[in-house]
Amino acid sequence: MARHYGMDWLRIGAFALLILYHIAMVFVPWPYHVKAVRTVDWVTVPMALTSPWRLTLLFLVSGYASRAIVTRSPGLWRFVRSRTTRLLLPLAFGIAVIVPPQAWVELVTQHGYTRDYLHFWASEFFDFDTLAGIILPTWNHLWFVGYLWIYTLALALLLALPRPKALQAGFDRLFGGVSVLWLPILYLLLSQVFVFTRWTDTHDVLHDGIAHLGFFPAFVFGFLLAAAPNTMGALVRWRWVSLALAAASYAIVGGVALIWPGVSSPPQWIADQTLWARQVQCWATIAALIGIAEAHLNRDRPGRAMLAEAVFPFYLVHQTIIVVVGYWLRPSGWPLWTQFLVLLTTTCAGCWAFYRIGREVAPLRPLIGLRPRVRAAKHTPHTTL
Repeated sequence: MARHYGMDWLRIGAFALLILYHIAMVFVPWPYHVKAVRTVDWVTVPMALTSPWRLTLLFLVSGYASRAIVTRSPGLWRFVRSRTTRLLLPLAFGIAVIVPPQAWVELVTQHGYTRDYLHFWASEFFDFDTLAGIILPTWNHLWFVGYLWIYTLALALLLALPRPKALQAGFDRLFGGVSVLWLPILYLLLSQVFVFTRWTDTHDVLHDGIAHLGFFPAFVFGFLLAAAPNTMGALVRWRWVSLALAAASYAIVGGVALIWPGVSSPPQWIADQTLWARQVQCWATIAALIGIAEAHLNRDRPGRAMLAEAVFPFYLVHQTIIVVVGYWLRPSGWPLWTQFLVLLTTTCAGCWAFYRIGREVAPLRPLIGLRPRVRAAKHTPHTTL
């Protein structure tokens, strides 16, 4: 399979928005691991632009990339082994080393915890118990990596089952027209609104049906999309209609966030309509972005390969940097815009340093999700990447 540069750009952009979203979480009234001394309600309005769809898009793009990995792999077992190494090693490293400062800051700032960090990490983080209601050890933002590994195993099991050869072609016929826009929206409305009525996922694998009904089908859709030219063509043809529908649904979601900002609650009937609008916004935005990526972004650019490699290490470490720097900024008394700029600058710089150092130190590469460095063979003038 040829590399789809547009999907690379979508993945890079989605992770960049995720980092901005987590920085913004410091300044809004919603629960988070560290909070600014003073919060601002209106920030929830731009956050509502991305919250319904960014994670679903990431799972879809991951499914699309999995098709290429399966195609290159000698067999399903090699595929599973490769993905397990690339996902579980960083997950274990992240839980043991990267995430603990987040839990400590949350305990100190929100639960009156008084012990120093080293004591917390050495004596309490690995107790497999709860402390002030926080389950320890925890994976916090790294739930995405755990879910991605579980979905990869589920995909491998599906691929191992006997299946009709016409399945892929049937998918391409089913979604080869305007149905690529309305069928997923209908599914989201049925599964996310009528089966579950919660607004968000829980990150608890065994009790997170709303997430699995949304994210796993997106992952499978991305896998099938990678070999579905008619479906991709339909996404291109309907991209501007999808974008208009996404904008209209965001007008509802953002308008509600503007009128009832922060933790304010609108009347139940308005909350119900907003939940519907979020599902429409989710798929309409994704459909528009994929169509735009196929039509306008499917070309290489300088820095694309490096950024595509860097996004996973950035994801692993970004939230810890945000939480630790946010903790340091709490007593500063600086204006919120200054604190935001400091958080943005230090997070980008810290992520970059984490990636560059880990990239160059061979034993660290698998711990931050990078492939082992391939040495050039003797007498070989060059290698093909």
